[in-house]
Amino acid sequence: MTEDAALFEAWVGGDRTAGAELIERYYDAVVRFFRTKVGDDGDQAADLVQRTFLGLTEAAGRFRGVSSFRAFLYGVARNVFLEHLRTLTRDRLRDPDFAVSSIVDLRTGLATRAARAEARRLLVECLQHLPVELQVAVELHYWEDVPVGELAEIQGVPAGTIKSRLFRARTLLREALAAAEAPSADKAAVSAVFDAWPVPAPEAE
Repeated sequence: MTEDAALFEAWVGGDRTAGAELIERYYDAVVRFFRTKVGDDGDQAADLVQRTFLGLTEAAGRFRGVSSFRAFLYGVARNVFLEHLRTLTRDRLRDPDFAVSSIVDLRTGLATRAARAEARRLLVECLQHLPVELQVAVELHYWEDVPVGELAEIQGVPAGTIKSRLFRARTLLREALAAAEAPSADKAAVSAVFDAWPVPAPEAE
């Protein structure tokens, strides 16, 4: 059993100190996960973070220690966010398809105040044009160093599908960047970020 898994087991068993340690380890990463999706609305991000850590204990029965605790955590965070989006779009006839619809497509009141750094604002804007599942895969893989195998567990698809999504996401990000109305210097800065990401081998989804 890994240290994270042991802490989680102790937390579920009533050890609040173990829970506090586990939350401290992953709090900043979970905050980053949500802030690129809800913008600078700190209250909304904080609520989603709180719901994620609460959801961990509620879903404890599904964690068997077979996969990593990190994969389990991001799986819960993803589910919290998808349910948040469903809540915002419940006036529609059908649930959105998160493999196709982006946050920009679904936005019905999400806070979108621009980030202070214009290049970061542009990067986040490009990411928000991706289908939600692609955005989640890109951010966890390139920003949180979650490997393809864990991403496959989090999103419930084969590893080959994750590679295909990462490959497709790069193309869509380039298209979003090219279409964005922004100073050339900001575009160059964001393009450099994309260039630094390792290129995944494309596989048919």
